[in-house]
Amino acid sequence: MDTNPGSRVVDVAVTINGVQVTERVPARLLLSDFIRDVVGLTGTHVGCEHGYCGACTVIVDGDAIRSCSTLAVQADGTTIRTVEDLADGEQLTPMQQAFHENHAMQCGFCTTGFLMTLESVDPADYRDKEQVVELLSGNLCRCTGYQNIVTAVCSVWGVDT
Repeated sequence: MDTNPGSRVVDVAVTINGVQVTERVPARLLLSDFIRDVVGLTGTHVGCEHGYCGACTVIVDGDAIRSCSTLAVQADGTTIRTVEDLADGEQLTPMQQAFHENHAMQCGFCTTGFLMTLESVDPADYRDKEQVVELLSGNLCRCTGYQNIVTAVCSVWGVDT
């Protein structure tokens, strides 16, 4: 009998950004650590490590989730998208371009979480500025004051500011 469940290893198979990945990992490995340290995709950032700040947001089977509060084994069999899957080479998505043009980032640490949150929703469900602000409220930024982020989102989604 295994008396130390933290030492157990498990197989995790996911499709991440269109690539099938199968790895044997510790049972308690966080999804954020799996993405960053095992798969090598470092665009997913880890801030608070409690799921509050949103920097670690990725899309799992179409839903935005906090990868720092999810075990890698919980993602077994899923399809994951990270920020690395957004741009097509040097060609930014319209939202990434709007963030750039509207100075919606300063240090950029939180930006990946915002972008993945935005990527996971239908813009048609957010037709006024207050709805956009509410959507973004789950992601924390310590630099910008949010106004430029809201402006960027509204400019892409055709929402009056």
